[in-house]
Amino acid sequence: MAPTLTADQAHARLHELTVIDVRTPGEYASGHLPGAHNIPLDHLDRALDALKSAAAHGDLLVVCASGARSTTACERLAEHGISAATLSGGTGAWSRLGHDTHRPAGTRTPWAMDRQVRLAAGSLVLTGLLAGQRWSSARWVCAGVAGGLVLSALTDTCGMARILAELPHNQPHTADLDATLAALAR
Repeated sequence: MAPTLTADQAHARLHELTVIDVRTPGEYASGHLPGAHNIPLDHLDRALDALKSAAAHGDLLVVCASGARSTTACERLAEHGISAATLSGGTGAWSRLGHDTHRPAGTRTPWAMDRQVRLAAGSLVLTGLLAGQRWSSARWVCAGVAGGLVLSALTDTCGMARILAELPHNQPHTADLDATLAALAR
């Protein structure tokens, strides 16, 4: 199990931590911990060498929206001999306590992943209900979405978020990721 820091503990140590935000670029752009580096969870394997180098210079703190993805990231890092802590409650807990978040200047902020999931799930259910008026088998779309949401709650994972994270607006620009990895490798 990855060590955890509360938002207040992380805030007190922020000057000595290297913060890695594993959310999508859109979520990162919506507000992140000061000085955080964005390495989306699905790009973590590419960043292993840079993260190993950063961990050699000081402690790593991995963050996401709630703590679920950052815990997964810490476990993957530990498999490669890289020690990292996770932020308990994620950026949600950080913001609730009134700690400062930064947003890149001049960037259009895509919707947060949970908002994208709500739009997609709601749209699928509404489509299933409307199409079900004409074709009764279309109601199975609603049942599939409902089952997915229940599974998501029980496992604290989200398959729909994984799919939506693959959309172009949720992907990091190659140059941004390369610059982040170069900065961490120093």
